[in-house]
Amino acid sequence: MFRQAQHDIIWAEIAFMIQPPCKTPFLDMKLKKTTILVLLSAFAVKSNAQEVKFPAFSAEAHRGGRGLMPENTIQAMLNAMKIEGITTLEMDTHISKDGKVVVTHDDYLSPAFMLTPDGKDIPLTDAKKYPIFGMNYAKIKQFDLGTKYYDQFPQQKKEKTYLPLLADLIDAVQYDIKTNKRKQFFYNIETKCNESSDGITNPKPEEFVKLLMNVILKKKIADFVIIQSFDKRTIQIIHEKYPEIKTSFLVANKKTYEENIADLGFKPFILSPVWQMVNEEMVKKAHADGVKIIPWTANTLADIQKLKALNVDGIISDYPDILVQAN
Repeated sequence: MFRQAQHDIIWAEIAFMIQPPCKTPFLDMKLKKTTILVLLSAFAVKSNAQEVKFPAFSAEAHRGGRGLMPENTIQAMLNAMKIEGITTLEMDTHISKDGKVVVTHDDYLSPAFMLTPDGKDIPLTDAKKYPIFGMNYAKIKQFDLGTKYYDQFPQQKKEKTYLPLLADLIDAVQYDIKTNKRKQFFYNIETKCNESSDGITNPKPEEFVKLLMNVILKKKIADFVIIQSFDKRTIQIIHEKYPEIKTSFLVANKKTYEENIADLGFKPFILSPVWQMVNEEMVKKAHADGVKIIPWTANTLADIQKLKALNVDGIISDYPDILVQAN
């Protein structure tokens, strides 16, 4: 409805602007067409910039806010969207055996918080029995994510659900935005892969990027997406083949800001370090380069406030409710 209203206003403005003077019998058609094209381009750029402006501070619900809801689920994302001040939904992706983009963090179905299709625990001895990359999605979906108590996050609401497809998660989020007239949320999507696991728990980076971008482009959310990874290969490919897509380089090391940027080979939209790496010097150097600093995963009010005092550009947290409380 908003887009239709914008469309009508733009055409009304264009019609007014190209009206010939009242005493002029006609306007040269070639000039008229050129004027329309120029005006449309200007309005499109202006409209696009207004609609998809990245948040001044990106408040990100890590895996949808796993401190509150089962991680990387549609329910978690929808819950995070209800928290005033959250701007960005952070999530992880893997590729299934049949080439589906699945929203999940671990290489294997986790004994810590998942149950078998018949509701039984996955024994620790079977911790590597169920690789995402080795299973078709129809089988993956049968496993229970959400009802088993997870001691790392005792406040997490228990609700039976499953590992969703990225496409289905996007549909659910965009539908919720439309029906509840919410602002557009951003998607911070991680590619879970590394070179040593190519062909074992993940495909080659070129294939991963292709499958992921097919979903993003089909769902028409490219303007609202950041692709993040510890695996620099995937974001290097994104940078080369899809330069319009925002990239984020995840790091957890002892390298300097300059060393991490040199390792990546280009200046990403975001450098995303583990929060303990962040200091005033890093933030200043990044900002001088036009790079944002968005650390992970800060979960206490004290740590979040400390990071905000350093002028970071966003924070990723398991507790989106705590994140938005920080001044």
